Amino acid sequence: MDHHLHTPMYFFLANLSIMDISCSTITLHKILVSFISGDKTVSITGCLIQIFMFLSMACNELMILTAMSYDRYVAICDPLHYPLVMNPMVCTILAVVCWVLSFSENIPTFMELYRSACYKSNVINHFFCDVVPVRKLSCSDTFNLELYMIVVGSFIDGFILFLLTFISYVYIILTILKIRTSIGRRKAFYTCSSHLTVVILLYTTLVLQYLRPQSMVSLNSNKLFSLFNTIAVPILNPLIYSLRNKDVKASLKRMFKLPRNKNQEELEKENIRFITWYKSVMQQ
Repeated sequence: MDHHLHTPMYFFLANLSIMDISCSTITLHKILVSFISGDKTVSITGCLIQIFMFLSMACNELMILTAMSYDRYVAICDPLHYPLVMNPMVCTILAVVCWVLSFSENIPTFMELYRSACYKSNVINHFFCDVVPVRKLSCSDTFNLELYMIVVGSFIDGFILFLLTFISYVYIILTILKIRTSIGRRKAFYTCSSHLTVVILLYTTLVLQYLRPQSMVSLNSNKLFSLFNTIAVPILNPLIYSLRNKDVKASLKRMFKLPRNKNQEELEKENIRFITWYKSVMQQ
């Protein structure tokens, strides 16, 4: 609603918000229905769809965070070309690629679980349908599924995306260290601190939940990590990205007509004048 926030960073944050809402809706609505009604049953098809959607949203979040790391890299390492590099078309293409890839790469997992719909028990030791507890109940050979999860989950979604994010932050940190003033270094680091916090939080929980050796996997610990991913992370993301963000605070004050600091108003006017001048120079 605020045109001041129509920037690439907030465009990706909007996608992240959609994923947080969707991920919570996919899992928590069934948990709440079970608590209220006492009906803890779910159909096999419904269970597999829940697994597919949950994995797709988790993969999508990793991809969007990787795209955001590239956005932060361009903003800090090449600020003068930032409006040209991260134009609306590029941002849209990046978002569409993330959504399409995250859903398409989990289709084989869904198909493999659907084909091996033979289970030792009809009781899932979990709060919702997740791939690890359902795979443990399968009476079929799950080697292909485990191999696919290792290749796609560990290598592509884990190693490659993490490596791209890591490389972006190596360049970002090197650029920040070259800034001469401590105030400039602090401002540059503050620009990336929110994104870096979420990346560390998400990757840590996903590694502990899905990429541990089978001998170390405990369904009870997986329940804890799953609850953290489906409840805590979607709650923490708005707190980390919004309530700590000066732009969002200023936007809320404008929307609700709250009094603002005169220095802040002057700074915003100066920013608008600079952006107008910069656009005119780039057009020339």
